[in-house]
Amino acid sequence: MKRFSRPGPKVAAVAVAAVLAADLGPGGTAQADTFRQVTQENEFVELVQGRTLRYPGVRLKVTPQGQIAGRGLGIPVTGAWQWRGNYFCRDLYWGERDLGPNCQAVLRNGNTLRFVSDQGSGQSADFRLR
Repeated sequence: MKRFSRPGPKVAAVAVAAVLAADLGPGGTAQADTFRQVTQENEFVELVQGRTLRYPGVRLKVTPQGQIAGRGLGIPVTGAWQWRGNYFCRDLYWGERDLGPNCQAVLRNGNTLRFVSDQGSGQSADFRLR
């Protein structure tokens, strides 16, 4: 039986950056029409408070105080967020790598949050709330 090796650091960096930037292409298996946009900061805070956002290889905590912390492929993720208009706006670092700012639409379907980059016009990634 052939064993698979772990991806090299360059491949891992691209994969985590894509996930954390919500830049993966259509996410999840639920149809888009089952998702409803979260437009209020207080609703978003209620959803994430005390919970972990999970995507394969990524675990993040988003605090009501505006902090983001976790790990992506074993590397620390840190950042800050604020709510602007109807969007979740964040700045992220993956280790020493600056992933930059992005304002994202947040959509909800049960315990899944879909983050859609570029104020809802870009790519998306689905995170499970645990």
